[in-house]
Amino acid sequence: MSIEAGSKLQGKVTGITHFGAFVELPDGSTGLVHISEVADNYVKDIHDHLKVGDIVEVKVLNVEKDGKIGLSIRKAKDQAQQSQSQSHSHRPQRHGRGNNRGKEDFESKMARFLKDSEDRLSSLKRNTESKRGGRGARRG
Repeated sequence: MSIEAGSKLQGKVTGITHFGAFVELPDGSTGLVHISEVADNYVKDIHDHLKVGDIVEVKVLNVEKDGKIGLSIRKAKDQAQQSQSQSHSHRPQRHGRGNNRGKEDFESKMARFLKDSEDRLSSLKRNTESKRGGRGARRG
């Protein structure tokens, strides 16, 4: 079985790094699923989506001359969802929801961000002032 760009295969996750997951393909070769190709949404920690030993469906993105194989879980799922027309039913709901609650969501996110920023800044100031030493340090 030759691996060609565009083909869909099933593979087993053999290793996970901070930048992606290595997947063993049916012919014994190993390809890399970059972290950006794991899911449609932002993936902060790949361990939330995959673990070693998982069987995943992947799409071959490219095969380099040196033998490196680029894979995508996200694009393999996209094709399956489009055939079931699930992806089309989700898009209109996002737009409708965004119009009704978009400002509330943004305002609450901005308020939370400002509060977190102020907390971090005050914590940073407190820690750096105490480490400067000498007589200039604030004591309370």
